[in-house]
Parts: sequence; structure tokens; C-alpha cells
Amino acid sequence: MVLFVTSSPYVNDADRAILSNDNAFIDRIREVLPPNPRALFIAADPENRDDTCHFGADTVGAFSEAGMAFQSYHILDGFNAGQAEALIQDSDLIFLSGGHVPTQNAFFQAIGLREKLEGFDGVVVGISAGSMNSADAVYVQPEEEGESSPAFPRWAEGLGLTDVNLLPHYQKVKDTILDGQRLFEDITYADSFGHTFFALPDGSYFYQDDENLLLCGEGYVIRDGELESLTQNGDVLDMDELE
Repeated sequence: MVLFVTSSPYVNDADRAILSNDNAFIDRIREVLPPNPRALFIAADPENRDDTCHFGADTVGAFSEAGMAFQSYHILDGFNAGQAEALIQDSDLIFLSGGHVPTQNAFFQAIGLREKLEGFDGVVVGISAGSMNSADAVYVQPEEEGESSPAFPRWAEGLGLTDVNLLPHYQKVKDTILDGQRLFEDITYADSFGHTFFALPDGSYFYQDDENLLLCGEGYVIRDGELESLTQNGDVLDMDELE
């Protein structure tokens, strides 16, 4: 399996979905995809088919415009969850959609997605929440009102595709105030003791295959209550070199 752990692979503030080649994302994914791949979009909210279908259609257009037309594409959500195994087996490229992390995580667990992806030999692209839920143990960063409470579960079982705990959209959310607290300085930094989180702005991503784990673009590490800059836009860091 080849895995792209992205914040967002799309051009920011465009009036339609356009794939960004920041940090050679298009070049890198084109290298690992077969011609005209069969694509599958796995929902973040299993009951919200409209949003998943819009996301799928927008992504089909964006990839086609970038010279990677799909042979076929399907949606996997709560309406056809019983077909999950067959849909995965018939796919070369799987997208894990963005959305609300706990909602998506519950759906993934309900359909046994972790087990169904074992042995998948194609390409998986995580986007935002989908990237966060790709981890073995998922850090569920509070997002919605009330989730800063100590009673809100901060950890969940993920898909086990990577050990990376991603915090996406860093350029947009780093100054967020949630329930009267600073999302990062007051909440996430405190949760980082004994853990390692990676904050990435849109356009940066991790590339992972059987031999490599690369941080491509601007990235920050948060651990033991402190944030450290790792890379700048255009950099590529082999994570084996990170102490």
C-alpha cells in the first residue's frame, strides 16, 4: 500500500476543486497510480450522501484535469456499507474523506474498515479527518463546541495504516478559540505529553510506502507541551532522520 496523509491536496480558496502540486503532490501520486485507476470514496458521515457525492464528483474532476482520469468511481457510505469488502477489492485508489473525526471513526469501526483494508495493495489518500483516522491510535483533537471537556474521548482506535498523528489545516486553525480556550496552547499542547503530533498546513503531506515515510512540505511537531518547526515549504524530510 502507498499512503498519502494529507491536510488537503486542493488549491486553497479556489472556486472549484483543483489539485495542488505543492511539494510535488501531483507528480508523486501520478508515479504510483495505474493508468485510469478505479476510485472509491469512503464517507466521513455515513448518512450524508449528498456531501460525499459532491466530494467524489469534485475529486473526479480535479484528478481528470491533472491528467489522471478515473476508469470508475464509487461511494462507500451507510447506504451501501454491506458492499464494503467488494468495493475495496475492486479499487486501485481509495479516498478517506474529510469531516468530523469521531463520526467518521464510528463509521469505520462499524463496517470493520481496518480489517477490510488489510492486504490492500493500492493507493490510499487521507484528507483531513480521513488522515487522522488512518493512524493506529487516533488523537481526536477537539473541534466542535463542548468537545474541550475532559469527558470528551481524546483517543480512538484507527485504521492502523500509519503511526502518524496528523493535525490538519494548521494555517487555518492554529489561533482557534474553543469553549474559551486556545485550541493548541491550552488543549492540544497539554494532550501531547507522552505523544507526538504533526501539524501540517494545507499543501503539505506525508508520503508512506513499504520503505519510506516522508514529510513533504511545511510541518511542525508537537510533543511534551512544545511546538517545533521541522520543515519549510518545498522541503522533504525522511522521518527516519527525526530524533
